[in-house]
Amino acid sequence: MNGEFLAQVFAQNPVGAWFVAGGVLLGVFVLLRLLRYGTEKWLSRLQAQRPRPGLRVALEFGRRTTRLFLFAVALFAASLALDLPPTVRHGIQTFTLSVFFFQLALWGSYLVGVWLTRLSERKLKEEGDAATATTLHALTVIVKFALWTLAALLILENLGVHVGSLLAGLGIAGIAVALAVQNVLGDLFAALSIVVDKPFTVGDFIVFGNERGRVERIGLKTTRIRSLTGEELVVSNTDLLRQQIHNFRRMQERRCTFTFGVVYDTPPEKLARIPHMVREIIESLADTRFERAHFKEFGAYALTFEVVYWMLKPDFNLFMDTQQAINLALVRRFQEEGIAFAFPTQVVYLAPPAKEVSLGTGREDSEGTGSSP
Repeated sequence: MNGEFLAQVFAQNPVGAWFVAGGVLLGVFVLLRLLRYGTEKWLSRLQAQRPRPGLRVALEFGRRTTRLFLFAVALFAASLALDLPPTVRHGIQTFTLSVFFFQLALWGSYLVGVWLTRLSERKLKEEGDAATATTLHALTVIVKFALWTLAALLILENLGVHVGSLLAGLGIAGIAVALAVQNVLGDLFAALSIVVDKPFTVGDFIVFGNERGRVERIGLKTTRIRSLTGEELVVSNTDLLRQQIHNFRRMQERRCTFTFGVVYDTPPEKLARIPHMVREIIESLADTRFERAHFKEFGAYALTFEVVYWMLKPDFNLFMDTQQAINLALVRRFQEEGIAFAFPTQVVYLAPPAKEVSLGTGREDSEGTGSSP
């Protein structure tokens, strides 16, 4: 009876063949699941004992193998045990191949991300090449997008969609879409401009408009900047490039200018010596290059001097320490020379009272003339 039942034909195949196909489907699927699970456990132990980048990549590679892919492989293997109609067999092959393309895109996206991210971190940390690190970061997104686009086209072609006609139709529709999302596309092209032209890179300290901060991330739509007060600024790439950007990381030397004033009572001999005093003070400090010091002008309450010098290192904290040292040295030197700094004052000069003058009335004094009325 059992033999007769297994010999019965169902959908062009004996019942026994269907049982065999079901067993192959279940067995291959379970075997692949166990193989993936065992491999993950083994790689996890090796990674815990001897951490290696290759082991971590292999472990993540296995974790990103989807159950759908394992099922598609098992289904294809089971179909080989049956005599199926051409349409059904073609459908199984199409499904398996589509899932395979999806799995390849998933694996490839992870591998590209790991490789380019590691290369970007090495450029940034070991070589200090922030420009290349920024380019690689943007390249990661572009390559992943291209990889998934290729996978989608292959899947559509495998499903019987004529990709050439689809692309032509999408080209016409893309014009309307581009008009609708022109702001997003503008930010995207602005991001590409930042990557290619490199007006700034990750880690640069920039000033734009009324804002200033250090660049933390350059995305396809926005750039994220950590301000001096601690908050994160999220700025559209298009809006950022429309402004004048001051990149302080590209500064090789810092030009420093400051003024001070002395009182008007300072003798001319001491005024003439002040530029030489300033020069001696600046040249005695490290990482400085003196340029000039001049008696600039007669101010409202002081005789004003202007000083220009260069810091050979652009660090701002070093500049402030140097300026502080110059100021303290000037105070000490002026005290020794008896020169007083000016501060806002007003001197009021009072003129002596004017002599009173009598104005004649045109009438003669009778007492002066001696005549009678």
